[in-house]
Amino acid sequence: MLLAIDVGNTNIKFAFFEGEKIIRTFRLTTQTERTSDEFGMYIQGLSEDFGIKKEDIDGVVISSVVPNVMHALNNSIKKFLNLTPLIVGPGVKTGIKLVKTNPSEVGSDRIADGVAALNMYGGPVIVVDYGTATKFDYFSADGVFESAVTCPGLIISARALWGGTARLPEIEIKDPGTIMAKDTITSLQAGIMYGHIGEAEYIINRLKAESKEKNIKVVATGGLSNIIAQGTDAIQFVEPDLLMHGLRIIYEKNK
Repeated sequence: MLLAIDVGNTNIKFAFFEGEKIIRTFRLTTQTERTSDEFGMYIQGLSEDFGIKKEDIDGVVISSVVPNVMHALNNSIKKFLNLTPLIVGPGVKTGIKLVKTNPSEVGSDRIADGVAALNMYGGPVIVVDYGTATKFDYFSADGVFESAVTCPGLIISARALWGGTARLPEIEIKDPGTIMAKDTITSLQAGIMYGHIGEAEYIINRLKAESKEKNIKVVATGGLSNIIAQGTDAIQFVEPDLLMHGLRIIYEKNK
């Protein structure tokens, strides 16, 4: 059994694979002050709650965009699971070719997303990842990471709006069903939702136009990907666990 771990800025997601199938997942909030013992306690305790013994886990792969977490997390895997994790980074085989001026700046989450999208849908493909930041990444048919566009995330944008104003309330983020808003709540919902749908459509269309490629697929992932995708024809596919599948594929490439 493979344990895939995605360390994001907001959450750390854990997924257990049997073959190509995810059988269990759980999340922890990302806290840089956790010790290796705390990580080990959570991993071992929650795994056992799911009926998964540590002896069942024979491999671990990690993607991280939070360096300060990695020392404790890495040590917890070694200490509690007796395994050395594969950490996605320079020197790890992914099949993705980087053309950026500084490849070391590319987050391993974006690489894992691209690996999964190319494997599952084929290229050329645009991956839209709705996480703490919203990322639009374009991969050519032969696996070249051609472009990376990074925008403020949907939640970050919403919190900035109601946190930076005196009289605007915190709201549920959802499609109000109409842009003809009549009150404060639907006004905020319309602005947040349709603003991000418009952002997605413009950036996707601009990437398609400047790449001059035809038949580019678009796949969205991340927590709010489904609600955005429902509001636009620019996104063809939604795969919430895209990154985790990318980690599985990368692990198999390096096993």
